[in-house]
Amino acid sequence: MPALLLPPAWSAFTAFTRFAPPQPLRTFFRSTAYKFSPPRPHLPQFTGAQNFLLTSGRAELRQRSSVLCEKRGGAVPTIVLGGFVPDATEQVYLLREFLLRQGSMYYFNYPRAGFSLDLVCAQLDDLVNEINERHGQRPVILGVSFGAGLVLEWLRRARLESCPEGHAGVVLVSPVACTADILGPGETKPSTLMGRALKPLIDAGAHIEQAAIEKARVVFTKMFEAGARNKASLRSLMSSDELRSLRAGALGAIQAIEAVGACERVAALNQMSALSAWGDSPRPLSERPALVLYAEKENAVLAASSPTRAALDTTLSEFFPQGRGQLVCGGSSPVQHASLIFHHAEFLPPIAKFYREIKSRGSRLAA
Repeated sequence: MPALLLPPAWSAFTAFTRFAPPQPLRTFFRSTAYKFSPPRPHLPQFTGAQNFLLTSGRAELRQRSSVLCEKRGGAVPTIVLGGFVPDATEQVYLLREFLLRQGSMYYFNYPRAGFSLDLVCAQLDDLVNEINERHGQRPVILGVSFGAGLVLEWLRRARLESCPEGHAGVVLVSPVACTADILGPGETKPSTLMGRALKPLIDAGAHIEQAAIEKARVVFTKMFEAGARNKASLRSLMSSDELRSLRAGALGAIQAIEAVGACERVAALNQMSALSAWGDSPRPLSERPALVLYAEKENAVLAASSPTRAALDTTLSEFFPQGRGQLVCGGSSPVQHASLIFHHAEFLPPIAKFYREIKSRGSRLAA
């Protein structure tokens, strides 16, 4: 995911704040509410799956994600898993108001000093079980880019282990579910910006040099510039305080990721099984409703030969019998990969429709 950071993006930001008109009252209330009541650390009540991994030595505490929470009284809670950067809290900031009207929100913010695919799946197991048992609800799980890939991997493992489905549905935004989604087979020079950012890290294995991480930061910045150039759009979306806060959060996240953390995130992507329309992927992955959203311009991140996209485009009903796919378009401002900040207005209608359908089905567990 693009990060809000570094000089080119900051130049666009300063231009925006210099000429931005007074923000509407709704924007003021949104930013004020977030400032005084931000997401708080979630104190887990169910930890069995993650404790098993930690005590067995298969994972370490430094690899555990921070889970933040905003409690609300609605019937449909949401669990958010973001992309590589920024954190989930920044990625869905403009969707937050809508999602909180549906129920509580839980954000997975990945650790800076490590990452474990097994542990994030275990944390997701524990959190879903907690919401089921303590609140009598089934959550919607919303994954963005790399986070959508994590959701697919979690569903794959659950299906292989014949686990009961404790979620109400999944929303997958621009899924990146394996290395082949961003690097085409046999590519010596990556055709995508994301591929250029991550290939040096993939090639380096466990010995990533700082120069490779700095190069990745530059590439992520270029990806953000496409959205940051649209000053008219920025004026209509956020106040200067909101954009400043989002930039600070994203910049803090990207600068704080340590080499070992970057290495282990890339290793997790390499571990994840490709979703294939022709392979032996378990089917279905879930009987619950699913919404798969791709942007009209995915080519900065997804390889043309992305196996995950091919599988979801051609055989979606085999993986998700109650699944629906949609291409998200923005008219004069083309929608980029997982652009939930700059194009939240385009992503919101299909997501809102999905939640209405979930609520009409009823997401509460039987007493």
